[in-house]
Amino acid sequence: QVHLVESGGGLVRAGGSLRLSCAASGIIASIITMDWYRQAPGKQRELVARITDDSTVNYADPVKGRFTISRDSAKNTVYLHMNSLNPEDTAVYYCHTKPWSLDYWGQGTQVTVSS
Repeated sequence: QVHLVESGGGLVRAGGSLRLSCAASGIIASIITMDWYRQAPGKQRELVARITDDSTVNYADPVKGRFTISRDSAKNTVYLHMNSLNPEDTAVYYCHTKPWSLDYWGQGTQVTVSS
C-alpha cells in the first residue's frame, strides 16, 4: 500500500525559505514520477513541481527560479526547496504520485507566508 507523508510546512516571512519533505512507502520514489501540488483557499489545486522517473524536472511558471524539487533515494523521500517565498505561495502543499494509473496523495502540509 502506498503512503505519502509530507512535513516541513509552517509560517515564514516573505523572502524566507522552507524545505518540504515527502516520505514515501509502498513505492520506490527514485524510479517513478513524483509531484508537488498546492491549493490556496478558494483556488483549484495546481501542479508546482515534478520530477520524472529519469530525473527530468519541471516547474510551474510562478515558482521557476525559486523552488527546487529533489529526491533522496536512500531515504525514499522527495523534497521541495522553496526560496524567496511570497504571500502568494501560501497554500496547502501536497505530494502526489500516480503509479499503475492510480492517484496517491499525501495529507498535505500548510505553508503560510506573511508579508
